[in-house]
Amino acid sequence: MIIHSFPNNDKPVSALGFDYGTQRIGVAFGQSLTGTAQRVCVLKARDGIPDWDQIEALIDEWKPNLFVVGIPYNLDGSESELMVRAIKFANRLNGRFHKPSYSMDERLSSVEAAELAVEENSGAKKRAAIDDMAAQIILENWFSELAASKKLR
Repeated sequence: MIIHSFPNNDKPVSALGFDYGTQRIGVAFGQSLTGTAQRVCVLKARDGIPDWDQIEALIDEWKPNLFVVGIPYNLDGSESELMVRAIKFANRLNGRFHKPSYSMDERLSSVEAAELAVEENSGAKKRAAIDDMAAQIILENWFSELAASKKLR
């Protein structure tokens, strides 16, 4: 089941972050101690369905405590069809791998990733898969909100 809040303990956590899409799923890894994340890869998906063996291999390699999945609300905050599918993906991660899945509003993360890609390519508008950058942004934003929630307790 996807969780819309934050873990209740103060222990550092590591996470795999996902930018869900029907053709590609960006993946990043990070940890709460520094609040940073790094890009891992972009997985191909077939109509939103990933190769679960590839995801299992990533979990075995990175050993996250939890998952963070970007939830694509419409800009006005309403639900989108892709949002429903992203929630289903997060729930499947939880069900298959028995680790909590947290949600993160991902509005504008792809726009931010595209701007970052242009900066990194010295202004060239290279059309590369930016899904892993978006996953990194989603995960770092989640870590930032996690840190803020701990300060409020």
